[in-house]
Formats: sequence, C-alpha cells, structure tokens
Amino acid sequence: MEKIASFTVDHIRLRPGVYVSRRDRVGKEVVTTFDLRMTSPNDEPVMNTAEVHTIEHLGATFLRNHPDWKERVIYFGPMGCRTGFYLLLAGEWSSRDILPLMVELYRFIRDFRGEVPGASPRDCGNYLDMNLGMANYLAERYLAVLENITDDRLVYPE
Repeated sequence: MEKIASFTVDHIRLRPGVYVSRRDRVGKEVVTTFDLRMTSPNDEPVMNTAEVHTIEHLGATFLRNHPDWKERVIYFGPMGCRTGFYLLLAGEWSSRDILPLMVELYRFIRDFRGEVPGASPRDCGNYLDMNLGMANYLAERYLAVLENITDDRLVYPE
C-alpha cells in the first residue's frame, strides 16, 4: 500500500503551528484541510482525551456559528495522535488566510466559562469526559504560538 500524505510529514521536526495538510477536489470545489498542531509530536506529552473533547465541542460550536466562516466549515475535530486538530474548509485557503480565524477561535476557547455546549447525555455519547480548565490552558498555550507565528510554523518542514 502507498503511504498516505499525512504519514510523509516529518513529525520529528514538526512544531506547533497552522499547516495546510492537503487540498482535495470534490467536483468543481476545493476542500482545504488544515493541521492545527498544538503540541510538538513525539517531543511533548499529548493532550488528554477530556481536554481534546472539550476543545472539539467548543471549536465546532464556535466555527459553525461564525458569521463569516460558518458556511465554509466542513469539519473540526481531533487528530488520533492527540497533538492537534484538523479543520476542513470549503475553498482554497492558505495558513495565513485563516490565521485571524484561528486566533479568534482559540481566544474563545481560552476565555470560555460555563457549560460546554453539547455536554449532556442527550447530546453527546461521552459527555462526562470533559476538562474545561485544561482546554482553557491549552488554548492559551497555543495562542502564544498563533499570536507570534513565524513562517516556519505555516509550512510543513521539508
């Protein structure tokens, strides 16, 4: 079997950032997949499932309600390795194009207090597995990268 594109990225050199993972054609449309890498793979501890789950609920809710982007959001969800998230958007976008949206998103997660949207037995299959405090902390940590991003954190290392 051929190795898929995401397994060809050098995860030893990869650092937190916002990367275009791929662009796919669906009919006449383009879907851009972003790698929102929050931790350094194989270098830092991975995020625990409770905070990943919380970020997923908050992120998906924020993005699907965003006045300028909600019609373009296809998917927001965690990577299996628990080092970040994938964001799929309709259209052909660059990392720089979505940087303001990512800053806005992670400020929202950092500052969120109260009941996590969808965290109820009726709305979620594992509603008790949430950790808002750690989600707030991890969002603040990622914001330090986003607000001071350098070009090497916008393009995969070669």
